Amino acid sequence: MKTVLVTGGSRGIGKSISTTLAKSHLVVVGYVNSRDKAEEVVNEIAESGGSANSVEINISSKESVDRAFATIEDAYGSVDILINNAGITKDNILPRMKEEEWLDVIQTNLTGSFYTSQRAIKQMMKNKWGRIIFISSVVGISGNQGQSNYAASKAGLIGLAKSISKELGSRNITSNVIAPGYIETDMTSFLDDENKENIIEQLSIKRIGKPEDISNVVAFLCNDESEYITGQVIPVDGGLTT
Repeated sequence: MKTVLVTGGSRGIGKSISTTLAKSHLVVVGYVNSRDKAEEVVNEIAESGGSANSVEINISSKESVDRAFATIEDAYGSVDILINNAGITKDNILPRMKEEEWLDVIQTNLTGSFYTSQRAIKQMMKNKWGRIIFISSVVGISGNQGQSNYAASKAGLIGLAKSISKELGSRNITSNVIAPGYIETDMTSFLDDENKENIIEQLSIKRIGKPEDISNVVAFLCNDESEYITGQVIPVDGGLTT
């Protein structure tokens, strides 16, 4: 049984990834301020017959990342599969964006994934096996008004993932990106019915996505059946970017 770390694994897409992967893997739910929610996910997994635990990890802090990985390695030996899911938004149009809004988003979304990936590959290289999956966004491909910091951070994940795939493919470590479109989570809960209808009109599949639409693709990329797929960006967006 492989050990999986899901950063931001206590809610939204991260929760769906945690519960889906727990059907066949041991899942460690990463959290920052939502320990209670993380424990709820762990209990839910246990009640369904899966194995899970939780760990505090602030991916914007290298020290926190190192502590979390040391805790997991002491308990389970290694992180075999890393799901870089945690992220934040601080939206503003570029003329009004404060430097701290830019730096906070880049530090968490991009540099944080650098910290976790660099730490994870230490054991993956020794084991000569690993899976790293980045949860990016379609805005990292197309950009979005009022989200230059978020779009830049998510675009950076694509470059990071592709570079890892070239560096570590020979060690049987794959690195891929999933780019969600509009998904029903806390981050899209502010949309009113009119906005949702406008979004649906742009989609080939006429509905807003569900977290399970993402977690099912993540599960495939974690399996041996996907071992020849690396360095790829997979939009899961209902046809938004076609």
